[in-house]
Amino acid sequence: MKENKFKVLAKSRTNKAIKSIRLIGNLANKSHYSYTSGEADQVLNALEKELRVTKHKFRNSKSGRNRDEFNFE
Repeated sequence: MKENKFKVLAKSRTNKAIKSIRLIGNLANKSHYSYTSGEADQVLNALEKELRVTKHKFRNSKSGRNRDEFNFE
């Protein structure tokens, strides 16, 4: 039961995350958007940080909640 629930939720959430990352990637199109390299670095750093936190949770089998939200500095 738990394994099936994990697989169903993991598939759905992973696909949503991939779609969202692709949408963020679309923001790199300079013909549609204007941004500084610093702003781009902030976006990429936020994504990399959250991925590191998620990897750590899986490797340590601890489920903690991190409620940090991204915002430009």
